[in-house]
Amino acid sequence: MRDIRIFESKIVEGIKKYVGQKNVFIGISGGIDSALCAFLCVKALGPKRVFGVLMPYGRQSDILDSLSVVKQLKIKYFQKDIKPIVDKYKISPNKYVLANLMSRTRMAILYAYANHKDGLVVGTTNKSEMTIGYFTKFGDGGCDLEPIAELYKFEVLEMSKLLNIPKTIIDKKPTAGLWPDQTDEGEFGFSYSELDKFLQGGHINPEIEVKIQDLIKNSEHKRKLPPIISVE
Repeated sequence: MRDIRIFESKIVEGIKKYVGQKNVFIGISGGIDSALCAFLCVKALGPKRVFGVLMPYGRQSDILDSLSVVKQLKIKYFQKDIKPIVDKYKISPNKYVLANLMSRTRMAILYAYANHKDGLVVGTTNKSEMTIGYFTKFGDGGCDLEPIAELYKFEVLEMSKLLNIPKTIIDKKPTAGLWPDQTDEGEFGFSYSELDKFLQGGHINPEIEVKIQDLIKNSEHKRKLPPIISVE
């Protein structure tokens, strides 16, 4: 079993070293991953250098969870409704096209705030999601540093409990909030516990193993910089 307290200490020190004297900006979604990143950044840098950005698409049902994070941490936050921007550039009824547009819009807004305040954008993707490509390329995958990208989802939960993140956030079903009743595990077709077990070398349903392997293979391009066409 990996030691969560040691990981917490290493992440905090890593944030301090990488960020230096800059500010950091985090998209606070109301979910556990962004909450944990915010708590870790405040522990590393103090509340005055950490800024939350709330970016609902119209009415967000769990906006109170986002607000509970910034209020508990006593950090300054900005709120921007992305619906007018996204709807203006909505070119397809396909829900996945819209979801990616929403994610990339949020990334652009985060960088606008960061540029304005001499800051860096903090990503919120965990190891489980990163491995299977459950993030949008140049969307939530667009950031300056990823504090929790070496933590499995179950470790995110453990560390969140240690840091006293609000229980309502810890207990809620993981969701990217991309459409009504959308959940991460519903999108996967398997649970985080099955995913984490497989990624650690355990055996699960063979059909799910194949599905995970395919997701890892097909999302490899997301974890690499775009290829450069050589003229030499």
